[in-house]
Amino acid sequence: MDILQELQTRRDTARLGGGERRIASQHAKGKLTARERIDLLLDEDSFEEFDMFVAHRCTDFGMEQDRPSGDGVVTGWGTINGRMVYVFSQDFTVFGGSLSETHAQKICKIMDMAVQNGAPVIGLNDSGGARIQEGVASLAGYAEVFQRNIMASGVVPQISVIMGPCAGGAVYSPAMTDFIFMVKDTSYMFVTGPDVVKTVTNEVVTAEELGGASTHTKKSSVADGAFENDVEALIEVRRLVDFLPANNREKPPVRPFFDDVNRLEDSLDTLIPDNANTPYDMKELITKLGDEGDFYEIQEDYAKNILTGFIRMEGQTVGVVANQPMVLAGCLDIDSSRKAARFVRFCDAFEIPILTLVDVPGFLPGTSQEYGGVIKHGAKLLFAYGEATVPKVTVITRKAYGGAYDVMASKHLRGDFNYAWPTAEIAVMGAKGATEIIHRADLGDADKIAAHTKDYEDRFANPFVAAEKGFIDEVIMPHSTRKRVCRAFASLRGKQVKNPWKKHDNIPL
Repeated sequence: MDILQELQTRRDTARLGGGERRIASQHAKGKLTARERIDLLLDEDSFEEFDMFVAHRCTDFGMEQDRPSGDGVVTGWGTINGRMVYVFSQDFTVFGGSLSETHAQKICKIMDMAVQNGAPVIGLNDSGGARIQEGVASLAGYAEVFQRNIMASGVVPQISVIMGPCAGGAVYSPAMTDFIFMVKDTSYMFVTGPDVVKTVTNEVVTAEELGGASTHTKKSSVADGAFENDVEALIEVRRLVDFLPANNREKPPVRPFFDDVNRLEDSLDTLIPDNANTPYDMKELITKLGDEGDFYEIQEDYAKNILTGFIRMEGQTVGVVANQPMVLAGCLDIDSSRKAARFVRFCDAFEIPILTLVDVPGFLPGTSQEYGGVIKHGAKLLFAYGEATVPKVTVITRKAYGGAYDVMASKHLRGDFNYAWPTAEIAVMGAKGATEIIHRADLGDADKIAAHTKDYEDRFANPFVAAEKGFIDEVIMPHSTRKRVCRAFASLRGKQVKNPWKKHDNIPL
């Protein structure tokens, strides 16, 4: 047989994975195959495959009779809008995508190359877990992958897409990556499955309830987003990669933009309602500040009292953290502090400037918060802002009360530009609570208390006391916010500040 023909035949066989019947079964579940996913994720004809002919080395349980090429994972590199990324895509049609020793070696190879060459790693996970026939060799394979995740963390962006089952040890690799996306109804993640749960705790639960996309985007915060199907998930990953730098030594990419830097938004002058207790949608402000109104939200369904995500200003990526008055009045609590702290640390690791939009009445009170450790969790956000050395611009739109004022990227945590709208109220607490403490003697006299409250509001429910002390750099007109923030970030492009040498910090986990 002609040697060139043999190569072609071997390639064709490898590309079929587990064969036509299993491919049809994958399609019947509404899932794409490992190779179809890579084709959608990467630019056309850009994929360079590695290890197409690698086969497992297991000889137990008759496994030596079945040694498919590729061993259940497709690995290699390609480009997304012309920028290099490394990819592995697990093939459920081969042994249920289970991880063997050689399967793990293929993943480790491209992760090592990604760190060495400074490009993101994207993992498309669709696997039944460890290959039981290989026993501890499979577990060793997982740990080798985990170690790569840890070493790559903060060096190159790591993105996990859960596109099928992901159980047991398999969940810990995605857990250590920067972003996790799931596909609704076809993907799930859990450490122990429904059968084990029933045996041990007598709870009866479905795989979807235990670890489906809805659970992990709304309840656990394990996942950052969930999409309708494989196609939408992969297109959204492409969109995310466009915001991110290739590695921690490069700046994020600069895109062409068609939105005037000096654009004035007169509608922002009336965004804040007359009544201080009336909510408004902070998302409106974010979309009116960013280029072309494009906001890529992260963890949209979890801790909705804080918003996190990416916009561009003058074509450059900016991470946004913003209190959302529509939910819990924009209070900080355990969940929102964790969500925002993780996001701030990601931005800092990858040189992405941070814009913070503040309207926070304080931390959420209550026993469940205190028992849940709100002190430690709130300190995470404080710590993340304080250690961040990237450009930090803060705009206080309305309330900034108490410790929450400090936490939200205040001047005192090395904020570079701290702006306030004229509607800002920067104080230790709201006028009513403050008055009841300061003028406790007059509590029986409603008229006196009302007068004291009015006096306190006039004196402190404004940004000018803080501005007089230099804690606010400038009180700005709401309609000019985009222009002012764009110019602030432009002036900070050469910013250099270093933290004291340390092996690493000990953030309050």
